[in-house]
Amino acid sequence: MEKTPLFKNEEILSFGDEKSLRQDVLKIVEAGIRKVIPYESTKDAIYYRDGVLQIGKMKFQREDIENIYVVGVGKGAFPIAQALDEIFKDEIREGFVIVKEGEKRRLNHIEIFESSHPIPDERSIEGAKRMVEILKKAGPKDLVLAAITGGSSALANLPAEGISIQDLKDINSQLLKCGAEIGKMNAVRKHLCMIKGGRAVACGQPAAVITFTFDTAPPDMPWPDMSLPDPTTFQDAVHVLKTYNIWETAPESVKSRLLWGESHPEAETVKSLEGMRQEIISVADPEAACRAAAEQAGKLGYKPYILSTIMEGEAKDVGVVLAGISDEILKNSRPFSKPCALISGGETTVTIQGECGKGGPNQETVLGFIDKIRANQGFAFVSIDTDGTDGPCDIAGGIVSGSSKKVLAEKHIDINKELRNHNSSRVLQSIDSAIVTGHTGTNVMNLRVVVLKD
Repeated sequence: MEKTPLFKNEEILSFGDEKSLRQDVLKIVEAGIRKVIPYESTKDAIYYRDGVLQIGKMKFQREDIENIYVVGVGKGAFPIAQALDEIFKDEIREGFVIVKEGEKRRLNHIEIFESSHPIPDERSIEGAKRMVEILKKAGPKDLVLAAITGGSSALANLPAEGISIQDLKDINSQLLKCGAEIGKMNAVRKHLCMIKGGRAVACGQPAAVITFTFDTAPPDMPWPDMSLPDPTTFQDAVHVLKTYNIWETAPESVKSRLLWGESHPEAETVKSLEGMRQEIISVADPEAACRAAAEQAGKLGYKPYILSTIMEGEAKDVGVVLAGISDEILKNSRPFSKPCALISGGETTVTIQGECGKGGPNQETVLGFIDKIRANQGFAFVSIDTDGTDGPCDIAGGIVSGSSKKVLAEKHIDINKELRNHNSSRVLQSIDSAIVTGHTGTNVMNLRVVVLKD
C-alpha cells in the first residue's frame, strides 16, 4: 500500500524554539499510528496457496468453499478490506464495507459505502440492512470475512422495532455528552440495534464467519461488538442511562424498548458463540502502537517509557496529570531522567453540560496539559486520535510546547474558559497547533506522547 504523508499540515506544526522537539514528537506519534494500520497485518494473518486457505485456527480446502463474502464496518475497516480485495480478487462473490464519510476510496471487488459518525443517520440503517442481506445469503459451504473495527456503533444501525433514526440520533448525542465510558455507551447501543451484540455472527450462520478486528484482549473491548458475545443486559442499559442522568431525557421509544427487554430474555443480545462456526483475528492493538512509538523514540535518542495502554478519565484531567509528571522530570529528574519520552494510550472522555463549541478529547487533553505545566521549555506534547478524527470534527488532535505558552499569552487566551465551553479546536487552530491527518485507516485508541529534554 502506497505510503502517503500522515500529517496534512506538518509544515505549520513545527515552530518556535522547540522546533526539533516538535518534529521528534510527531515522528514518534506517526510511527505508532502507522504500525496499527491493518493492511499488512491482515495479509500476514492469511495463508492462501496451493488450494489451501488458513486463517487463524480455521483451515479450508478452497474447492470445498462455494462462495466467499466480505462484509465490514468501521473506521479501520478499509485497509482490511483492501487486503482481502487484493488476496481474493474475483473469488469474492459479494463484498460490502461501511466506512466513515469522506474516505472517497474504492476497491475492485468490494463495494465501499460511506456512512455517518459519531451520530448515526439514514445511511447507517441502509448500510446495516445491506450487511444483513449478505450475511443471510451465506450457506453451510460459504465463508464470510468480516472487517469490523471501532466506529461501527454509529456507522451501522438496525434499530429495534419502534425506534426511529431520530431517536437513535438523540440518544447517541446524549451518550456522547454525558462522559460515559465507551463500554457503558455501547451497553445501551447494543440493546437498541438488531445487528450488534454478536448478532452479525449469528446472522451469518451456518457459514464460517471470520472477523478481522483490533485488540481481542480486553474483556470489554467495544470494537467488534457485532461479532462478540455480549455480557451486558437490558437492565444494564437502563442502569447506564439512570447513572448518567439521561433516563428522563431519553426518547420514549428507547425507554420502552429497554423496559420491555428486561422482561423478555429471548430478545437479549447473544451471550455465547458456542456451537457457531466463527473466529476473531486481531490485526492491530493499542500495545503495538505504543511499542512502535517507543521504538521510534529510542531511535531519536529518548529513553521511552510506556506509562499505560489503557489510560482513561476526563480528557483535560489526563493532560493535567501528564503535565505534573513532566514538570517533576524536568525539574528533579524523577521518576525518570532526561531525555525521555512518556507514551500512553487509552480512551479519554469529555463530559458536556449545555451547549458547547467544537473540539474533542485529545484536544482537551493538550489544553489541560499546557494550562498546568510550569516549565517554559524542554518539552513537546501530542495527543491524537489514531483514526484522525478527534470527536465530531476533522482535527485529529493537538501539539504544544513551550512556544505555545508564549503564543497563548500574547493572544490573551483564557484556557480554562475555553475548556469550560469546549472550544479546544478554536484555540489550537489559533496557535497553529491543530493536527490534521484525514482518515488514517485505523482507530485503536488515543495516543499521547510527551518528549522531555534539557
